[in-house]
Amino acid sequence: MLKPTRRIASGAPRAAIATTLAFLTLISGVRAGMAETFAYVGNADSNDISVFKMAESGEMTPVQTAAFTGVEKPGSSTPLAITPDHRVLIAGIRSQPFVAVSFAIDPKTGQLSHIGNGPLADSMANIAFDRGGKFLFSASYGGNKVALNPLLANGVAGEPKQVIPTGLNAHAVLPSPDNRFVFATNLGSDQVLAFAFDATTGTLTPSDPPTHKVPEKSGPRHFVFHPNGKFVYLVHELNGDVAAFAYEAKSGAWDEIQRTTALPEGFSGKPWAADIHISPDGRFLYASERTTNTLTAYKVDATTGKLTTIGSVPTEKQPRGFHIDPSGRYLAAVGELSDSMTVYAIDQSSGALAKLKSYATGKKPNWVEFLSLP
Repeated sequence: MLKPTRRIASGAPRAAIATTLAFLTLISGVRAGMAETFAYVGNADSNDISVFKMAESGEMTPVQTAAFTGVEKPGSSTPLAITPDHRVLIAGIRSQPFVAVSFAIDPKTGQLSHIGNGPLADSMANIAFDRGGKFLFSASYGGNKVALNPLLANGVAGEPKQVIPTGLNAHAVLPSPDNRFVFATNLGSDQVLAFAFDATTGTLTPSDPPTHKVPEKSGPRHFVFHPNGKFVYLVHELNGDVAAFAYEAKSGAWDEIQRTTALPEGFSGKPWAADIHISPDGRFLYASERTTNTLTAYKVDATTGKLTTIGSVPTEKQPRGFHIDPSGRYLAAVGELSDSMTVYAIDQSSGALAKLKSYATGKKPNWVEFLSLP
């Protein structure tokens, strides 16, 4: 039997002390190397991006306000997108001149430095990168089109390579998890367009079939893929529906399996749903609704893809945009009419949201992106 050591501080063997010091050094190094998380908020009326650093507790500290260089007029919204390699953030400006403003992301501080501006084909409501980070997709609500721009070596968008007419009000565009397809919602035509995507040449070709219809006057808006790649979730602006689809990766087909709502209990009025996001582990889904200024939470069955409503919480006024941090522990929502952002803790057992704190942003915030940097 080993005898206990009584005097660790003064009488411990040198080997034990060395081991303890090595352990403390390792822990210190791990802490020093922990990922830093940042939130980027696009502000349409102040023509800038509010940059916040987020602590482990969810506390936000403003660290920068990055202006849109070469942009004078405010836009109706400011969609943001970050390249898969986390090196560049692009903001889509919806006022003339229609440009994609590129910023380099400092890998240590998360702060933004303007690189340059590239041309967009129209006023774009939504932008997104392909999974390889070589091409920028965009969707024009007023112009009824989608477009594809190559991303140049310096991080600036090149001239549009493809501009494709769509049905009414193209609203969101997103590649499939395997980068083989690209989908775009047409809010005014109640359909989702499907394209085959050649990531080598950067070419979109209509799929067969090229459209997926949804109920009339439902207004399909934003959508997200489940992390397992087997399901898609689509929020409808005009009736507040949230629809779940089984996704067939080989053909890119969507097959509706459930339809529920983003409207809180007892709702009466005109629905105006906005955004939708899923937690990184795929266990919880959230949607925002602007008439009631609420966020609705759902549990996700990873096997069936079906949703169970958890409940709704009040949030910022006119919550057009929100997002979930990469750890899946926090959600940040911004209000176009409140000029602020509220952070919520996500209960890791139930998915319920608990308000932590609100923070001032720029004017008319409508987009949030999170990024963790090592």
